[in-house]
Parts: sequence; C-alpha cells; structure tokens
Amino acid sequence: MLTVVHEDQDPNEAGGGAATGRSLLDEIVRDGARQMLAAALQAEVADYIARHAGEVDDNGHRLVVRNGYHTERDVMTAAGTVTVKGPRVNDKRIDPDIGTRKKFASSILPAWARKSTQVSEVLPLLYLHGLSTSDFGPALEQFLGSGAGLSASSITRLTAQWQDEAKAFAQRDLSQVDYVYLWVVG
Repeated sequence: MLTVVHEDQDPNEAGGGAATGRSLLDEIVRDGARQMLAAALQAEVADYIARHAGEVDDNGHRLVVRNGYHTERDVMTAAGTVTVKGPRVNDKRIDPDIGTRKKFASSILPAWARKSTQVSEVLPLLYLHGLSTSDFGPALEQFLGSGAGLSASSITRLTAQWQDEAKAFAQRDLSQVDYVYLWVVG
C-alpha cells in the first residue's frame, strides 16, 4: 500500500495517511500481517496437497485438490483486526474407520477462530483490572481497530465462564498435594 504524503502532513498522526483515521504505520503492520497470514495458509495447503498427491481415484484423478477460497472473515490479532480469506481443499478420501470424507483442518487458523489466543488471554486481565463489560468493545476498538465479536453480552458470557473456572480452581482437591508454604494475598 503506497500513499502520497504532502509535506505539511505528518503520516504518523491520526488521519495522516490512512483513510480509516489510523496511523500509516498501523495500516502497514496490519497489511503485512494479512499478507504473511495469507502466505502461511497457502504454504500449509500446498504442503497438505503435496503430501497426498499420489492418492488418486479409479480414473487417475487426484483425491486431494485445491478448491478456491473460504469467505472472508475478520480475525482479531495483536496487530489489529486482519481480514482473512483462507484457501479451501477438496479432500475426497474416505476415512475407513467412520466412513465419512476426510477434511483438511488448518493448524494455523482453525475454522472457528475469530481472535488469536493472545487477544483471548488479555480479555480476562482487562476484566480483572476493572474494565466494565460495556467498555470492552470501545477499548479494544481503539487498540485493535475493531471490537468485532466483543459485545457486552459476549463479554458477560465470557465473564461467567471465567468465574466458573475460578470457582473450579478454588474448589479443587488439594489433599493429595504437598506444599512447602502457601502465600495468600487478599
């Protein structure tokens, strides 16, 4: 992405080079992250297809081939929200154990992933530091460029999950564990 910057314009100020009001540096990082993710997904699919290139049907056609792209989706990463369009694989092989077709599953970007694990790990910390559920969206939108998927109701659902995990942790059986000392801060 190349942008013309006028002499009287600072490219690192908000609106100084990016149409979205974000700095040019943030846009370059986000675009670089998108390109690197796309290249990694392409390489992962190419490797998967190459590993199964010798598998053919009765007519000599390959059983594992590329099949276009999935629909675009936004994924929240440490570099901000990145739009991803992952490659698709048509795998016609049959799993002998269960009798259904085998599927390609990306280890880089699982089908259900909408945010990176790093972003998921920071959410409980923000909650613990007192960020209210209605403030998550605006706060992360300022930092990551989008609050997609982080509505007040989704944060409330995550909060309930964190509280259940904390309760299970607090109630776990410690009778079979020996500790030299226990330090509790209230």
